[in-house]
Amino acid sequence: MHVIAAFMFGLIFGVGILISGMGNPAKVLNFFDVAGHWDPSLAFVMGGALAVTAVGYRLVLKRPSPLLAETFYVPTTSRIDASLLTGAAIFGVGWGMTGFCPGGVIPMLATGHTEVFAFVASLITGLIVAKYAKAPADRGRSLPTPIHPVHGERP
Repeated sequence: MHVIAAFMFGLIFGVGILISGMGNPAKVLNFFDVAGHWDPSLAFVMGGALAVTAVGYRLVLKRPSPLLAETFYVPTTSRIDASLLTGAAIFGVGWGMTGFCPGGVIPMLATGHTEVFAFVASLITGLIVAKYAKAPADRGRSLPTPIHPVHGERP
């Protein structure tokens, strides 16, 4: 059941990426080009995604548990630190340079374009380098801990 659900959610995500144009690097780069040929349409895509996510989280976290798991896994910190800012900057620069968003590029693998595979290979390499660049004590901290959705209790 988990595999079928993951496939269906991935399929919906991929179709949304394709329909919205977020898989088209030229469209993404035009979104970032506010001084040139600015294309604001992706702001509506992101705004719509934010609205659906905000409502979805409110509804889902009222449940005692997820449908396909024992507990919810949510972030346990809201701390803004150098690691977060550095990662966000690298993410933004990479997206702005290539026009590919890491989540949006996955459905684009089906196109077979060389630049898509080069981006994904670079992404995977960056993830591996980042993992081993962390201090050994910090390597396991990136996983969220389970939290009870209603009372905020940790098991």
